[in-house]
Amino acid sequence: MEKQHYTGLIDRYRDFLPIAPDTPAITLCEGDTPLIELKRLPREWGTDCRILAKFEGLNPTGSFKDRGMTVAVTRASEEGSRAIICASTGNTSASAAAYATRAGMECFVLIPEGNVALGKLAQAIMHGATILQIKGNFDDGMRLVREVGEEMPVAIVNSINPYRLQGQKTIAYETVGALGDAPDYHCLPVGNAGNISAHWIGYSELAGLESSVTETCESSLASCSIDVPKQVDKRPVMVGYQASGSAPFLRGEWVEKPETRATAIRIGHPQSWDYAWMAHRESGGWFDECTDEEILDMQRQLASREGVFCEPASAVSVAGVMRDIRSGKIENGSVVVCTLTGHGLKDPSVVEDVKLESVEPTLANIKDVIGSKLGV
Repeated sequence: MEKQHYTGLIDRYRDFLPIAPDTPAITLCEGDTPLIELKRLPREWGTDCRILAKFEGLNPTGSFKDRGMTVAVTRASEEGSRAIICASTGNTSASAAAYATRAGMECFVLIPEGNVALGKLAQAIMHGATILQIKGNFDDGMRLVREVGEEMPVAIVNSINPYRLQGQKTIAYETVGALGDAPDYHCLPVGNAGNISAHWIGYSELAGLESSVTETCESSLASCSIDVPKQVDKRPVMVGYQASGSAPFLRGEWVEKPETRATAIRIGHPQSWDYAWMAHRESGGWFDECTDEEILDMQRQLASREGVFCEPASAVSVAGVMRDIRSGKIENGSVVVCTLTGHGLKDPSVVEDVKLESVEPTLANIKDVIGSKLGV
């Protein structure tokens, strides 16, 4: 019998998504990303915690955005939209452009001038999006997208689109499927705050429990009759980490001019502000912040110690976990999952200052280098 290959998260989870049985999925076979257990770093930290990285950088366009985009664009296509639009710090633009192309739709992207990593911009360009670089930040772009959506025949695919969160909730589904239970803590970067909200929706559904986030989102969906069988008896504590220069949840108010090298979370006006606070309150979790130095150092540690190359924004989740384990805020022996939201190749600027030395092509030179490294 011929084995059916994996065809994307809509086909896998269609019964638990607001997608009709006969609606063709707009898919690039997203999802089904690995849950990688970290080995060396926990030993170096002296902890008995089990720490696992949900590496979303292995989605088709290199970030978790593909999960939400497949559902949002599928719905937009079903409803007859000819075009989609988004504001983006990079990852959303790459994903929107790819899925619009897949659907045969036009894609319009508003990006902040000079604040989008080259790897992400290259994707949007190659996928054929119409890119409008604005003299402002992400929050200015989001304001304009909302205004355009009210006056033009385009579908907004930022996380204000409730179908985006429906797709992204499948991270919780896959995590439970891999572990056999919900983790004790689920930690992730927070920028626009849609992802922490989506995680909480997924875990609440799997626990058979109501969530304020789920109720609010469902009121925004055109049709959403989802009956998810209970699979776990608990929900994790949700922990969100931000960059210190772009931390509205830590300041208790919006940040007008956010600044951080972690461009994916350089957002001062989170569109899912209320949802994220609901997840924080209901899960008994917290928000915290890390400096750019801490974030970039952890990005290097993940790459050099664990072989996992994530973008800077992703590394904030592990940097925060390390600090909270050492302080005792996360109890020893806990199972901790960290969502790594994007691939390191998204933002190659981290190695711009690295200087490579050339050597003469002789066996002696090569042996000297190898010998010095191995101590032989």
